[in-house]
Amino acid sequence: MRFVVDNQLPPSLSRLLADAGHDSVHVAMVGLDASSDDVLWSWAAREDRIVVSKDEDLFFLANRGGDRGRLLWVRIGNCRRERLHDAFARSLESFVAAFESGQRVVELA
Repeated sequence: MRFVVDNQLPPSLSRLLADAGHDSVHVAMVGLDASSDDVLWSWAAREDRIVVSKDEDLFFLANRGGDRGRLLWVRIGNCRRERLHDAFARSLESFVAAFESGQRVVELA
């Protein structure tokens, strides 16, 4: 799978996904760290990347009619990086399977 990790999440999360065998970049790596949600969303759709974000505005973009973008909506509250990484590692197989089955929006809580 191909991911792009949004600004509210650490670059180390992109590395965790890459270490698990996925193509993953952080917005800062591709020059999108100062971009609007619309720009990020459009870029991710063109690049066939799943946006990984805590941003509720991206959830609304993902639910527009006719949109083809995909979102891993991170609903974990503020926490230490280790807890965030643990949550991703525990849930990785299930959210990848959900996207593979055709779901466009997957919530990680």
